[in-house]
Amino acid sequence: MSEATTAPPTATGEPRGRSWRSVLQALELDTRMLGMIGALAVIWLFFNLLSGGAFLTPRNLWNLSVQSASIAIMATGMVLIIVSRNIDLSVGSMLGFLGYTMAMVQVNWLPNVLGVSYHEWYIWVIAIAVGLALGAVIGTFTGFIISYGGVPSFIVTLGGLLVWRGLIFRYAQGQTLAPLNETFQLFGGGPKGSLGDVFSWILGLLACAGIVYTLIAGRRRKRRYGFPARPLWAEAAVGVVGCAAVLAAVWIANSYTWPEALATQYAQAHGITEPPGGLIIPTGIAIPVVVMLGVGLVMTYIATRRRFGRYVYAIGGNPDAAELGGINVRRTIMMTFTLMGILAAISAVVQTARLNAAVTGLGTQNELDVIAAAVIGGTSFAGGIGTIPGAILGAVVMQSLRSGMLLLNVDSPTQDIVVGVVLVAAVGFDSYLRRRAG
Repeated sequence: MSEATTAPPTATGEPRGRSWRSVLQALELDTRMLGMIGALAVIWLFFNLLSGGAFLTPRNLWNLSVQSASIAIMATGMVLIIVSRNIDLSVGSMLGFLGYTMAMVQVNWLPNVLGVSYHEWYIWVIAIAVGLALGAVIGTFTGFIISYGGVPSFIVTLGGLLVWRGLIFRYAQGQTLAPLNETFQLFGGGPKGSLGDVFSWILGLLACAGIVYTLIAGRRRKRRYGFPARPLWAEAAVGVVGCAAVLAAVWIANSYTWPEALATQYAQAHGITEPPGGLIIPTGIAIPVVVMLGVGLVMTYIATRRRFGRYVYAIGGNPDAAELGGINVRRTIMMTFTLMGILAAISAVVQTARLNAAVTGLGTQNELDVIAAAVIGGTSFAGGIGTIPGAILGAVVMQSLRSGMLLLNVDSPTQDIVVGVVLVAAVGFDSYLRRRAG
């Protein structure tokens, strides 16, 4: 057995048990990610204790997952922005502008120009396509000014924060646009915007199969190229814990059931006789969470498996060396902002659909939560360091703080103070780790 997994013997000649350091080394786990998970567990237990057990309930955890989805989607793009040594302060205003545009398509433009009702099934497809295309154009334009125009990203995106928010009022003088297409509303979650128990379990089992496949494929690749692989017990432990976490999340989602009145309406509409205790319909995983997981997987693949992602990290590590190495730095940076615009459009779909309306305050201060989620998730402002899963976990941490304080009836200004303190503390901790490493 290798030295990495075996501790030195005791004075009597018997082998010592594995120390926690050797176990972590064998598992090849990111210690910073483990620290974040531990911090999240402490936050959950703390708020659950102060709220009298109201925090760790299926209903609150389900709502927490839906509320985190929008921020997490944009945080995955913010990782690449910050890794490349840039910043995007306009994501919140861009989200509001794109969400308002997609609502205008459904409520005003198509009905008034083409006489098409917002009830038509294809309206949501056109609205989302317009939002994604406009998001890509805005992101590309922003990235072009930064990379080819030489204007600092802080200034360009600060201007965008003001411009996109102002254009919302130019659309319809700040009027609320509602209602939206019924299918479009499903992207916001809710009892009807969820998978239900059966499809949630299917998704959970597919996720477990994906975890097992990833572990096996990764082990084979390491052996093929002569890299050291984790011990079998470590591979099994990671697989078991990962699958257990996935199945536990599905169980919690299915434990949250439809409200009684809505279940009664469903029973009457479908001719179902309600049992004495009422009709119990498991909600399951919300569609916004499914979208977030899909975005997370795609962004992880782009960041770790594609040449574009490797270029971004190379630029963040040393821009001059990356350019000398043949990387088109300007084009790569522009494409990161293009990707950010598309992700802002996806997030706008989630938030607008969840409200079933477009309001002028949509996305306000989201840029703070998105940047904080990325930084708390381990993304360094020095560039070159950051992970997509870390940003998603950071979004959950941020929303857990807001959700817990909301349960305790903490006012909004105090919530902003806490979020600001957490952001500064995360950046300070990152600076401390870099100084220590240096």
